[in-house]
Amino acid sequence: MARPDITQTALRIRSLQISEMDLALDWAAAEGWNPGHYDAEPFYAADPQGFLLGEVDQQPVALISAVRYGAECGFIGFYIVHPAWRGQGYGWTLWQAALTRLAGRNIGLDGVLAEQANYRHSGFKLGWRNIRYQGQGGAPSQAAAEHTIVPLASLPFQTVADYDRAFFPADRSDFLQSWISQPLSQALGVVDDGRLIGYGNLRPCRSGYKIGPLFADTPATAASLFAALAARAVPGAPIFLDVPECNGQAIALAEEHGLQPVFETARMYTGALPEISLDRTYGITSFELG
Repeated sequence: MARPDITQTALRIRSLQISEMDLALDWAAAEGWNPGHYDAEPFYAADPQGFLLGEVDQQPVALISAVRYGAECGFIGFYIVHPAWRGQGYGWTLWQAALTRLAGRNIGLDGVLAEQANYRHSGFKLGWRNIRYQGQGGAPSQAAAEHTIVPLASLPFQTVADYDRAFFPADRSDFLQSWISQPLSQALGVVDDGRLIGYGNLRPCRSGYKIGPLFADTPATAASLFAALAARAVPGAPIFLDVPECNGQAIALAEEHGLQPVFETARMYTGALPEISLDRTYGITSFELG
């Protein structure tokens, strides 16, 4: 990103505390990003020092998350400057702090397509596009009957964490354990001959529900999981699924269930594309944390 030529009042940067995480969610909601009602705890669990707040005279003016995963990966999200403080260079200062916190790591982000050129100036390269699809929940779960679907909580957590490793470039157990046990969420798995072959999570958001992640070994497994999760939403409520465009089977799943594209992001990385199973990724976990 090009640095703005602006003289600014000194920005104090510190990490958000868990009690302040609702500020990040409220700002995200004001931007139209539709966070989950109970995202604060799992987001904080991912990296308790990873949400940075910029303050001027003790007033919050800008936010960003710079979450560390393991020793080699990181992810940037929640990049927001409060409307009253935009155009004064505070976003640039906070952006640099996020990059510094993740220095030496392969950093990922989901940015709006129009900002790709700016992210390239900071060393990010396009990996693929993610497409947000919207539909309606509450449909009968006929496809789900084809598989043995169980509450994810009925399985040992390590079984879920081990399966998840194929879809994310680092261990994220602290985040994952909190993510799949949010209040009012539905986390389901598909078991075949005692083996986990897919799982998904439905969580209530400011508007409707989001399904994420949705990982499955086969298109049929993904279809069963999607149907079971969608059936657990309030009938007629909006449901959203964020699909990697490079997975044609995932696009087909969304379209077969009548979902329509409503938004896109560019998944970008500073290093090589991580070796994850995109062909089995039918819905990413979140735009905020990867």
